[in-house]
Amino acid sequence: QALDQAEALSAGRGARLTPLRRRVLELVWGEHKPVGAYDILEHLSSRGRRAAPVAVYRALAFLMAQGLVHRIASRNAYVGCGQPQTRHAAQFLICDTCDAVAELSDRRIEHAIMEGAERTGFTVGRPVVEVQGICPACRDKASGVTRGH
Repeated sequence: QALDQAEALSAGRGARLTPLRRRVLELVWGEHKPVGAYDILEHLSSRGRRAAPVAVYRALAFLMAQGLVHRIASRNAYVGCGQPQTRHAAQFLICDTCDAVAELSDRRIEHAIMEGAERTGFTVGRPVVEVQGICPACRDKASGVTRGH
């Protein structure tokens, strides 16, 4: 269902979610941590589908342009976007232990960046903030705390 929504979202923007783009999106969304382009390529190849690295990078560039995935620069990897229907600046909390990523979309942070950039005369292209630390699950695991879910 999410893939169908992504396809409709892309079509509404005048773009086409080709079978390769759809499969790459499915692979990124299927992971709960950042996934690298070569991991995607390896997965595609293991399924009998030969894809060139340039094709995977083009698919990822398309998915980023459509707001369906984000690039985590510090990990040179990609994660699915939690709010693809709305163009937004993103902030990420990245766990150093398990690589889990939580996406924030805090307008106050975005505003502070834009305001600071304006004061210095800097033109912001794509404001992405990455914050590294320890997620609650890893922190609890390290301290021996068990959470009920």
